Amino acid sequence: MNQSRVLTAVVFLLLAGACGWGPKMAAAPEAENGKSSLPGQEKEMLKKIEKSENEWKALLTPEQYKVLRQSGTERPFTGKYNDHDEEGIYVCGACGTPLFPSETKYDHGTGWPSFTAPVGESHLEYREDRSHGMVQTEVRCAVCGSHLGHVFDDGPAPTKKHFCINSIALNFKPASATEEKKKLQTETTTFAAGCFWGVEDKFRKVRGVVSTRVGYTGGQTKNPTYRQVCSDSTGHAESIEIVFDPAVVSYNELLDQFFELHDPTQVNRQGPDVGTQYRSAVFYHDEVQKEAAQKTIERLNRSGKFDRPIATQVLPATEFYEAEDYHQQYYQKLQRGK
Repeated sequence: MNQSRVLTAVVFLLLAGACGWGPKMAAAPEAENGKSSLPGQEKEMLKKIEKSENEWKALLTPEQYKVLRQSGTERPFTGKYNDHDEEGIYVCGACGTPLFPSETKYDHGTGWPSFTAPVGESHLEYREDRSHGMVQTEVRCAVCGSHLGHVFDDGPAPTKKHFCINSIALNFKPASATEEKKKLQTETTTFAAGCFWGVEDKFRKVRGVVSTRVGYTGGQTKNPTYRQVCSDSTGHAESIEIVFDPAVVSYNELLDQFFELHDPTQVNRQGPDVGTQYRSAVFYHDEVQKEAAQKTIERLNRSGKFDRPIATQVLPATEFYEAEDYHQQYYQKLQRGK
């Protein structure tokens, strides 16, 4: 091997490591029968596509087949979607299943298209990948099982995820039609229902929830720490910010989940946790959310479901301060032994 080829190989390996395709990113969810899913993930039933490898070879180019069906990797900075920023949706290059909306695409600087979140977790399948002496989380299309790339935990907020995907594993559909744009829209809401660890764990399992992050809101101290909030002196509530797809789950359905998962009649506490930081609150982001929350509270008070009146506050959303990293998806980290 001559010196130029050695240099090329070294550069490629360095870039792969920067993308998280190296030993320092060796974190993968628990696997069963060679397959795994991200913690808290619940699948909706999607119709599977099954073809023989000969059929796939006839449908795909040799380059596509190598990546999609043989788990290959294209060279960095060579894919057509690495610097692509058009509005639309990225679909599976083998079967056309919608995978990533363009608004979740960002530049990770590693030479492959990077995304913070998929269209829906049910559209992806995760497998533990122990090839090349590393432990990684492989990403596949949930419909046809084709290899797409890998996912890492070094992405930006709010998801902190970095879906590192091969361009050749994707096709792109521009969002020119009104209906297609509608599918890409998400909304945000903020709830407080006691200790945010359990609240986040529950909402991450709701189909249609795109991403979550826990933090502090509703107080007067800027950039509060967990210790400060726990002192019950900052006015903040432990809260969860939820980004959701209204085409899959409605805001009213999220409200129903919110009032089911805690006791909304308790004032400034949830169970053994006492203080204003554990109060029950809906922080609305627009007048539609405000009216929906108020109507839900009125309905529940009339229903006799609770022995006492609901104490949940309905307040306008103010600045949300993201909690320290170890609080994010806390229960899932415990399950993974992190």
